Amino acid sequence: MTDKKIKNRDSFRSKWGFIMACIGSAVGMGNIWMFPTRVSAYGGGTFLLPYFIFVILIGFSGVIEEMSFGRGTRSGPVGAFGQALATKGHEKLGRAVGTLPMLGALALAIGYSVVVGWILKYTVGALTGAVLKPESIDGFSEAFGGMASAFGNNGWQLVGLVVTFVIMALGIAGGIEKANKVMMPLFFLMFAGLAVYMLFQPGAAEGYSYIFRIDMEGLKNPTVWVYALGQAFFSLSLAGNGTLIYGSYLSEKEDVVNSAWNVALFDTCAAMLAALVIIPAMATTGSQLDQGGPGLLFIFLPNLLKGMPGSRILVIVFFAAVLLAGLTSLINLFEAPIATLQEQFHLSRAKAVSVIAVIGAAVSLCIQGIVSGWMDFVSIYVCPLGAGLAGIMFFWVMGKKYVEAQVSKGRRKAVGSWDYPLGKYLFCGLTVAVFVLGILFGGIG
Repeated sequence: MTDKKIKNRDSFRSKWGFIMACIGSAVGMGNIWMFPTRVSAYGGGTFLLPYFIFVILIGFSGVIEEMSFGRGTRSGPVGAFGQALATKGHEKLGRAVGTLPMLGALALAIGYSVVVGWILKYTVGALTGAVLKPESIDGFSEAFGGMASAFGNNGWQLVGLVVTFVIMALGIAGGIEKANKVMMPLFFLMFAGLAVYMLFQPGAAEGYSYIFRIDMEGLKNPTVWVYALGQAFFSLSLAGNGTLIYGSYLSEKEDVVNSAWNVALFDTCAAMLAALVIIPAMATTGSQLDQGGPGLLFIFLPNLLKGMPGSRILVIVFFAAVLLAGLTSLINLFEAPIATLQEQFHLSRAKAVSVIAVIGAAVSLCIQGIVSGWMDFVSIYVCPLGAGLAGIMFFWVMGKKYVEAQVSKGRRKAVGSWDYPLGKYLFCGLTVAVFVLGILFGGIG
């Protein structure tokens, strides 16, 4: 890429705009409908301890790596992988390999579009009161089942996609950065408000005590560590695409180590806020949080919130917050394929967004009835493979001198000797573990 192209490339205008965008990409359904379930299922603090360990390890290796790799190459996965293998005389092979995480981002975005459509419908339903109309858990289940079927939510799904692509058409600074700087603070404010509300509900104290309880015997259970690893890995949005492409828009004056720390911190805060809302809420009725995923979000929680004081306001705030998390994640996922069309085929931003919008809308409408299997395949096989390939390209192919130079850009003091071996051996090893364990366990993210 020429210097002129690099200079003319759109970018984030501020450090916090970049961090908010990265947080927006990381904060998603895994934080809301999976993290509380695993905290509940695996002993509260007993799960949190290994989860925090993996967040630190992955945050200071994989997150730094993808940010630095993107910034160093000023490209998405196709261009970045191509530049890496160009050093070995195999640029075309690198570009071909880079299509895997790019297509993974597109596939995950298509599946996520279905989920965002569900959330949008429930957000509007919360405003109108429709969400709380069912009289029993069976009624809530029937309402969700009717929506989550083949071509069951076409209109709201398309509205969600229109909102997403309008933001993206405005560019990195004018669209993505501005949107995340508004949506992410609102998300945290809303969930913090819900957490404060739950604090004063009868019986919630039992839920809080459970969250922070550590059972030393439980730490001996390998399954706890497996799911803690999966939760940390996928929560930080590592797949060789989203964080990498956002890094490519980052100024060389910014400290990626500090940025990675902030992303890991705020993503963990988001997950903890979700747990501090959902687990105490379940405790108020003595309910067991034994199901995550869409069932928790669209069936059990609405049924639970219906019986609480101020239920109408609760569901509005809750689904509005979840919608913000969904939209910010969806924007990030679509950015990698859009950027690829711009970089590799020299399309304008508007044309690239239009092409991906047509593909995303057409395919997402057709997979509504099979979205669960679609998302499982991408998350189990494609995402860890993409993250692993990015790690290999950065640490193993580009080498120590390049890695240390890129990570040290924008820092007052060069990165310590810990960074390179942490990424080369530990992070790359963890991606292999996530890939293998995901297959063996049928998904750990």
